[in-house]
Amino acid sequence: MSETNRSAFSENGIAALSYITFVPAILFLILPRFNKSSYTRFHCWQSILLDISAFTVSVILSLLAAVALQNGAYFFLGLTRVMWGVWIGLWTSTAVLALHGQRFKIPLIGPIAEKASG
Repeated sequence: MSETNRSAFSENGIAALSYITFVPAILFLILPRFNKSSYTRFHCWQSILLDISAFTVSVILSLLAAVALQNGAYFFLGLTRVMWGVWIGLWTSTAVLALHGQRFKIPLIGPIAEKASG
């Protein structure tokens, strides 16, 4: 009787799960059981970079919105909502594509993730 050391999830499933938040992405990068695949590493890095980018842009737009709202302008508040819609769309589409075995590179973020994943 041989014991297999296989994960309950496929490589595609692990890559898709890395998009839930940065926490599983970091875990999958750290745990040797999952970090052997360049496919998984790519999606983990892309997820982390997407989260960092979304957070940074959100903070900047929120600060601009706070200043603009004092003057009665709602442009930056709307722009923040559009940015979150784009982020959710990217997050969903990259997770689904990863689940189907595709390596979609987000412009600007994807090439950096590819270099980081080796």
